[in-house]
Amino acid sequence: MTVNLALGIDIGGTGMKAGIVDLGIGELVTERERIPTPQPATPAAMTGVLERLVDHFEWTGPIGTAFPAIVKRGVVHSAANVDHSWLGVDAAALFSESVGQPVRMLNDADAAGLAEIGYGAGVDRDGVVLVLTVGTGIGSALFVDGVLVPNTELGHLQLDGHTDVEDWAAASARDRESLGWRDWAPRLDRYLEHVCFLFSPDLVILGGGASKRFEKFADLLRPHTEIVAATLRNRAGIVGAAMAAVG
Repeated sequence: MTVNLALGIDIGGTGMKAGIVDLGIGELVTERERIPTPQPATPAAMTGVLERLVDHFEWTGPIGTAFPAIVKRGVVHSAANVDHSWLGVDAAALFSESVGQPVRMLNDADAAGLAEIGYGAGVDRDGVVLVLTVGTGIGSALFVDGVLVPNTELGHLQLDGHTDVEDWAAASARDRESLGWRDWAPRLDRYLEHVCFLFSPDLVILGGGASKRFEKFADLLRPHTEIVAATLRNRAGIVGAAMAAVG
């Protein structure tokens, strides 16, 4: 039996993580390797780390990369969490040339969403499904009957006077302001109310760091729609990137 393997690389603001994924089951077949994201996170510096990750696994084959920005046809169109020198860069071409084999790119929240739809809490769910990664910021992945609507970036909506709602409602705001769950949960609930009004999802899947403590605040959220915790946790970005490598 042929095992369908791909290397997934999940690039974050603080760490670049990678692993080889068995796409038949959506699981890592290696230990996850993590290297701190260089600061400043310039194209040259991050390309060097990507090379190290590929070399670590001695990998030749499909490679997918989840990137913390708007990515269209491999080109970076935003730079909220990386150096602004990335704007307009064809990252897919840069990475592919660097490692000598094709690298496919997608937005990091979209990667996490693909993993949840393919192997996690969104399996066999049709209609409108919204995957939100609530952690340092708020990432979003929107699906309609299983088809991804890419680069939604719903953490950057304006809401109730907040220019970037993620600065107020993300899990990092709870930590930064030393808020208890009962003080922070209404912020997340207000955000959920807004995005549910805009998109009328049939299901919201909450991922990211906050999903690890879902039981702490789940009962504080109003039933805007069905809301469940993500199941792949910190594997989602790697798995979704690997899916994109062959998608």
